[in-house]
Amino acid sequence: MNINELYDPEFRKLIKSKKITAIIPVGSIEQHGAHLPISTDSDIVTEIASRLAKKCGFIVFPTISYGVSFEHEPLFNTSLKEDNLKKILEDIIFSLEKNHIKKIFILNGHHGNLETLKRLSGVCKPGLIETLSYWHFMKHEFDHAGFVETSLMLAISNKVKMKKAKKGLITKGLSEDEVKRIGKLSAEPGGFPKVAKNGVWGDPTGATKKDGQRFLAEIVRNLVKKCQT
Repeated sequence: MNINELYDPEFRKLIKSKKITAIIPVGSIEQHGAHLPISTDSDIVTEIASRLAKKCGFIVFPTISYGVSFEHEPLFNTSLKEDNLKKILEDIIFSLEKNHIKKIFILNGHHGNLETLKRLSGVCKPGLIETLSYWHFMKHEFDHAGFVETSLMLAISNKVKMKKAKKGLITKGLSEDEVKRIGKLSAEPGGFPKVAKNGVWGDPTGATKKDGQRFLAEIVRNLVKKCQT
């Protein structure tokens, strides 16, 4: 259920009658090549959160669409500093706890948010929150504006411009040490364009809506298993 479907008296009554689980999706506003919207991370994580909530009877709260994306400079990004994102989430979490929400899943849609989200566990009541990054719940190797993200967007949006899709950084054939080095560099402020000049990690040119639907089903299915245990 989405929070915009709820009204105060009914919601407070619902909270008193059962243990409510909330989902807070967190995305980013950043470049995704020439073929995907800059809202891609937020769009995907919002869709996954909605599907997960329907399967499990959770309540979806509004997506925090801004994340930590300084690694994409000077390509476009609108970023929060880590401490600011942490503070925003802390305030929301404490408010939900005060309103007797018993469990909160923070569903992450952007790799650059990981370090900030890890720091939340130390300031919250034990067991209250759990952070889940959706790409950890699929087998296929993840990317940035490549085959996976482009397929996911084709499954949920009509904003993909496939004619502008171009192959980006391909790590196949590189040594494990070289991939780690590139990954570390890409995460530094301004580092991503140094390793992927066109803003794409992977090859989006073969992406399809069917693949995206398959990925979504896999991700939601595995998230449901995780959340129910």
